[in-house]
Amino acid sequence: MSGIQIEPPDIRIFVDADACPVKEEVFRVATRCGLKVLLVSNSPLRVPRNPLFESVVVAKGQFDGADDWIVEQITASDIAVTADIPLAARCLEKGARALDAKGKVYSPESIGDALASRELMTHLRAMGEMGTGPAPFTARDRSTFLQRLDDLIQALRRTRR
Repeated sequence: MSGIQIEPPDIRIFVDADACPVKEEVFRVATRCGLKVLLVSNSPLRVPRNPLFESVVVAKGQFDGADDWIVEQITASDIAVTADIPLAARCLEKGARALDAKGKVYSPESIGDALASRELMTHLRAMGEMGTGPAPFTARDRSTFLQRLDDLIQALRRTRR
């Protein structure tokens, strides 16, 4: 060993941004923690003027284009914010952390159940058994999201020491 200390890559937050209700919360936490945020979408989004924030627009009409771009770029040092369970699973496969806007943290242990539940609900909706969508987004969901995002950042920072 030459004694050269290699710095681990910085933590980045990838946001599956087209329908994400917690973008402002991500900006607030990222600013406080000094983290890069990549908002990935199919159409241009407003991003606050801050060198930490970047909007990435993937080709329009490209099905799952944003998802594919996130998976290509994300690393084990990063966090994905997404309501898309298959995308969360793909990010976990790359060693990244993943959570949804309501603060549900996906893990390698929980993602199989989440995928199975998603498939079941899709099947029930297709059969006309289920007509309602997800529960409304609440202030409590926003608070839970903020706490879980902070927890993930702190856990990543601890593993990097």
